[in-house]
Amino acid sequence: MEHTQNRMTLFYWALVAVFIVFVLRLFQIQVLRSDFYGSAAQDSQLKQYEVPARRGSLYGYDGDRIVPLVLNESTYRITVDPELITPDKRPEIARQLADILKQPSQDIEEILAQDGRYAIVATKQPKAIKDRVDESELPGVFTNEIIPQRVYVQGGLAPQVLGFVNDAAEGNYGVEQALQKSLAGVPGRVKALTDQNNVPLLATNDNIQQDPVDGADVVLTLDVSMQRQAEKLLERGLTRAKSKSGSVIVMESATGAIKSMANYPAYDPAEFSAVEDPALFVNTSVSSPLEPGSVMKVLTVAAALEEGAVSAEQSYEDPGVYTVDTEPIRNVTHGAGTRTVSDVLELSLNTGATWLLMQLGGGELNEEGRTVWHDYLTERYFFGVPTGIEQGSGSESAGAVPDPVEGFARNITYANTSFGQGVSTTPLQMAAAVNAVINGGTYQQPHLVAGERLSDTAIDIHDHAPRRQDVVSASTSETLRGYMENVVVKNNQAAAREGYRVGGKTGTAEIANPDGGYFSDTFNGTYVGYVGGDVPEYTIFVRVDEPGIPGFAGSSAAAPLFADISNMLIDNFSVPRVSQ
Repeated sequence: MEHTQNRMTLFYWALVAVFIVFVLRLFQIQVLRSDFYGSAAQDSQLKQYEVPARRGSLYGYDGDRIVPLVLNESTYRITVDPELITPDKRPEIARQLADILKQPSQDIEEILAQDGRYAIVATKQPKAIKDRVDESELPGVFTNEIIPQRVYVQGGLAPQVLGFVNDAAEGNYGVEQALQKSLAGVPGRVKALTDQNNVPLLATNDNIQQDPVDGADVVLTLDVSMQRQAEKLLERGLTRAKSKSGSVIVMESATGAIKSMANYPAYDPAEFSAVEDPALFVNTSVSSPLEPGSVMKVLTVAAALEEGAVSAEQSYEDPGVYTVDTEPIRNVTHGAGTRTVSDVLELSLNTGATWLLMQLGGGELNEEGRTVWHDYLTERYFFGVPTGIEQGSGSESAGAVPDPVEGFARNITYANTSFGQGVSTTPLQMAAAVNAVINGGTYQQPHLVAGERLSDTAIDIHDHAPRRQDVVSASTSETLRGYMENVVVKNNQAAAREGYRVGGKTGTAEIANPDGGYFSDTFNGTYVGYVGGDVPEYTIFVRVDEPGIPGFAGSSAAAPLFADISNMLIDNFSVPRVSQ
């Protein structure tokens, strides 16, 4: 009996000891370390979600009106939780989804039979499809919004300028890539307590929200109607010239704003994933330099006049051929004779451009003249450096300008640059440089962005300060305009219009052979010019690659396209007439 009582006493005190241990442990957890365990419990339920920002839209102009170019359209993903769908329900659910999504029922049924809690049935679905799925109330079937897709309101307009947005919401090429940061905005964050199924518990004090900052709506300088007409005229002109590619740039002479930048061939940005040749994504107006040919003579004449090396009415004896570093320089159609500075452009004289370079050196080809000309090419015309236009990072070419001192046969190399060979520029670089010497002497920064859209009628204008304001004097600029207008009257009558000032210059550029020298039977055609009233309104550059028609590429292929563009601008875009 006593032995039994001792055992009961021992058992009693053992229970007391266990009870004390539990009490002490609870005290430690609930009092001494309550913050630690509370935080751990909350962390197991606190989930962080990213709230995507709305990507900024792109706008342009239609006259004075701001109009949309690229907007956003919400798309949806259709998903299923296979564990919530019993095997006997799969055929009927698959049949209903197949009817809505226009997909094979068997393929959907295989998805429904997968292991796991999540499977994608369809993606990039419009709201109408999402609504039909929701209305069906199918068990285990869910819809959720995904990255909005870009909608191209103006169709396939200016695809290389605009670029596209990939499935990761990253801008590729063009403005979309150049302005990725400002267009993308900043995603928001939500930290929310969830239940055991990771469903957020709404309206709790532990939820933390950082609202997304939507991307900026950007207004481009492009005029929709002008761009559309330029693209049609470019395609028609290339077909006429039997050329497979080319480009047209229309720049507002007073500001440097790009009103049209057309490239052919093009692509549909809404179907970018179907493009097999990535070269179609490239904006050749800024990315594909070429030796520009005789359009360079406009800039050579401007430099010689500005330096006082020649006078506007000066004449000289042209020998018909110069031998430089044992290499002959001759004209294509004109021999020796008494010529004027104006003739260098009107007759497109290679020997005349070489003579102008000689005058920059005091009458002969030398380092002094080469250095002066190099300064104009790089410090006034800004060849050899990108313009900085708002296109994809790394997509703009700088072109190439030879060193005036270092290198073999500098005199023949620089003589060639005076008439557009041995130096490479992009169409945009050449358009901007010629614009500077005909608009009064200001190098306007070429740009595609007007500013950020504030409303349907107001934008926050971006400041685009001129890069240089003393490229040439006003008098040199006026002289150049007179020379170029004579070129149009005598050599491109289709572009001449009574009551307007239209000037231009052709270029037939040899194409460098990678194995050395130049191809003898293929050329690029170029044309640079302007249209306006008392002062230039628009500066135009035309490029026609390797035309397949007889004649000089500049005059037979590029000049008619320039006439089409200049007449289109006069007829449709309120170019002012010359004052009486």
